Amino acid sequence: MFLTALISLIILAFCIVLMSVGIILKKGGKFPGGHVGDIPALREKGIHCAATQDRMAAAQKTLFERMITQ
Repeated sequence: MFLTALISLIILAFCIVLMSVGIILKKGGKFPGGHVGDIPALREKGIHCAATQDRMAAAQKTLFERMITQ
């Protein structure tokens, strides 16, 4: 049991080191953003995070508000 846990921890540590090699060796390297707004491909498609979508929806007039103002 102990040997299995130790081997698992060693493999996990090795994988973490391998994933961070590019970040460590690159000049100015940093972890990629984890937010939807940080990904250019999603921004091009108009996909935003939930907070931004809520803000955008609140800024739009509702159908009822548009009918009253006409």
